[in-house]
Amino acid sequence: QVQLVESGGGSVQPGGSLRLSCAASGFTISTYAMRWYRQVPGKERELVARISSGGGNINYADSAKGRFTISRDNAKNTVYLQMNMLKPEDTADYYCYAPSFEAWGQGTQVTVSS
Repeated sequence: QVQLVESGGGSVQPGGSLRLSCAASGFTISTYAMRWYRQVPGKERELVARISSGGGNINYADSAKGRFTISRDNAKNTVYLQMNMLKPEDTADYYCYAPSFEAWGQGTQVTVSS
């Protein structure tokens, strides 16, 4: 059974950092593309970052470029989203997604506020 479990969200001041984790089970992440999305209540879910199965192709939303980094630890079967220089507009629920399985995690909340 494919399962994704996010963690690492929380409250942080503008300019701060957080690292989100997405622990996968039921499949091996090293052979599949993975994505991070975020959603603000009342708005559509937005793609933040994605990494190809081999890790050779990484793409970011314009809002994330230069501040966020997606990575994976195959030994831990975990995907990460390092978020630096956070802004209030980054406040959202963040979700991990495995497109090959159409599987979503439960989400982790990020709040950026002074």
